[in-house]
Amino acid sequence: MKTIRILLVFLAIAIPAVVFGQIGVSIAIGPPPLPVYEQPICPGDGYLWTPGYWAYDDSISDYYWVDGAWVMPPEEGLLWTPGYWGWRDGGFFFNDGYWGPEVGFYGGINYGFGYFGEGYGGGRWDGGHFFYNRSVNNVDIARNHNVYNTTIENHNDNRVSFNGGSGGIAVRVSSQQEAVARQRHLSPVAAQTEHAQAARANPGSRSTVNHGQPSTAKAMPIGYNDHQAPAPQQATASRAVVHPNDLPPIARPAPVNSGNAKADQKYEQQQSKMIAKQTQERQQLQQKQESERRPNATPVQTQQLEQRHSQQTQQMAQKHQGQQQSMQSRQPQPRPSAGGSRK
Repeated sequence: MKTIRILLVFLAIAIPAVVFGQIGVSIAIGPPPLPVYEQPICPGDGYLWTPGYWAYDDSISDYYWVDGAWVMPPEEGLLWTPGYWGWRDGGFFFNDGYWGPEVGFYGGINYGFGYFGEGYGGGRWDGGHFFYNRSVNNVDIARNHNVYNTTIENHNDNRVSFNGGSGGIAVRVSSQQEAVARQRHLSPVAAQTEHAQAARANPGSRSTVNHGQPSTAKAMPIGYNDHQAPAPQQATASRAVVHPNDLPPIARPAPVNSGNAKADQKYEQQQSKMIAKQTQERQQLQQKQESERRPNATPVQTQQLEQRHSQQTQQMAQKHQGQQQSMQSRQPQPRPSAGGSRK
């Protein structure tokens, strides 16, 4: 027995750190492409995003989709390294995700929302608090005040969900990522395990049923860059406008050149005054709505408050739109040309 224990210790040392957590089932066919879906709004401070992925149920020989979810990390300062499918020894194996002080190797898979194949651009820990990058996360600043905005250039439209093999992502683990893999790690928390079990029990999550497009994943054009801010008309369609900060920035029209410099200057001054006033009204309403939030409110009270805030914001937006249209109607018009023949 002692000899067997010693052999097991040597085997554990010999196995690379990146192999730990692999599912012990080899799958001949790789998982479907990653569906494109919208990220639900962050429920509050301290939650971290864990992206959706394809898992495998050996009892039915089928992949099933596990939705992305906001999760409380097991400890302050930890980040999530997503799991990934990788090709090895003639089959696909799944490498489980884990919590750790740094984000390690996850196969170069573009999971979106800050996980674009390497590292994590969705947020960072600072002074015991987690700060969210709003350019890649759906965050309500009325709930989460620790935010920043850093645009991430990511032009990878590939939805491939596995590393290696035929058609897989051709990315290998770096020496730095190997070092991260040797750091202290924690397994998925109970909420993540229960979330995956619920997906496994749902027949609609199976790839043979949903054909690679789970019902919870909202269909969008292939190549949609979820890290980029959509156009204003798309933003209001995909995300509910509740607070003034949810509205797109007030657009300043192009300079007017009617040929009457004095009239053009007066119009632009009036326009700047209107934009400044509308911006101030947005800020005042935002502050008023934030002051009305109560940390001990019940879910029903919170929902009622959000509905009232949404009505206030939409009424203000409609008023501002009417003011902008009225202003445009007073725009100086070009003078008629002096040319023409006399009879």
